[in-house]
Amino acid sequence: MITLRKSPGDMKNKINYNNTPIDWSVVHKVISDAKSIMLTTHENPDGDGLGAECGLYYHLEEQKKNVRIINYSPLPLEYGFLNQDKIFECYDKNLHDDWIKNIDLVIIFDVGDYLRIRTLVDIIENYDKETMNIDHHPHPNDNSFTYNLVDLSAAATGCMVYDYLKFAREDSILKKSLLGIYTAAMTDTGCFKYSNTDKKCHEIAIESLSLGIENHKIYQNIYENSTKSRIKLMGNFLSNLNYELRGQLAWFTISEEMLNLANATKADIDGFTDMVRTINGVEVALMIFQQDSTSCRINFRSKGKYSVNDIAKNFGGGGHAFAAGAILNGSLMSVSGKVVNTTIKSIEKKMANNSI
Repeated sequence: MITLRKSPGDMKNKINYNNTPIDWSVVHKVISDAKSIMLTTHENPDGDGLGAECGLYYHLEEQKKNVRIINYSPLPLEYGFLNQDKIFECYDKNLHDDWIKNIDLVIIFDVGDYLRIRTLVDIIENYDKETMNIDHHPHPNDNSFTYNLVDLSAAATGCMVYDYLKFAREDSILKKSLLGIYTAAMTDTGCFKYSNTDKKCHEIAIESLSLGIENHKIYQNIYENSTKSRIKLMGNFLSNLNYELRGQLAWFTISEEMLNLANATKADIDGFTDMVRTINGVEVALMIFQQDSTSCRINFRSKGKYSVNDIAKNFGGGGHAFAAGAILNGSLMSVSGKVVNTTIKSIEKKMANNSI
């Protein structure tokens, strides 16, 4: 069971740049003073969290820090190109607790919610470790991080790492760091197609390409590497899509049975909601995924006409305006009925008010 030993109100943040301009000199002093640093990100990690970890890891290694990347979940196969030096570790109590007990700082990337690092919360709290949150998802002012860095305008958490390295380094950013940062920016902007793509994303791309990073190989590894099980599962849910509001809302469910019949894994569902959003006329795509017999994960994607993070917040989740999610307790049938009805009502209200 995951618990927070310190309630948010019990700890006064030493740094709390919560969507306010970040003074990287103050951040740099904290990182510089730490001799041993653990980097981590949320469960079922994506290109942004992993890329941000990779981006900072090589800088810290060059600075002779005792640094390790330890995540709750294993590295997804499609991101193996980031792991040529075997820098990613999956948490194992027997292998890691003694090391974590003696570190100075934990830096947590792209987490959205502290509890998304799962059992790592307990070990961090038990050993009373200082934590630095680096994220572009909204967080409350009262939070459990020692140092809280949130920039909602950042296209990716990796872009924030880029900002820090630009401040911290006299030399150019290392190629291996840029490989991670480019991966973060590319994946969180939908290959530079989403509305969050900004000038900085293209600056990162230009700098990466100038150092010889092969962007086409990154794309192939991540997006042209589907398993046969994933394709089978995809065919199943695509043939059973549901449309509401004259086709503006498309939703689908993925059950444990569907996963088992396709011999697929939870990692195989990544990107399905984005795919449904590409359908002509669909403004909002919704996936309800049965994680186990007692809980479901919901995932929203919007083209930009209607916000969806308010819907996710209604279910205890959150995220960006046009990309959000939550986890709900209950059966697939009960959760899907509740979520679909709430989503329809929310979009209808926005249509009536001509608002997002």
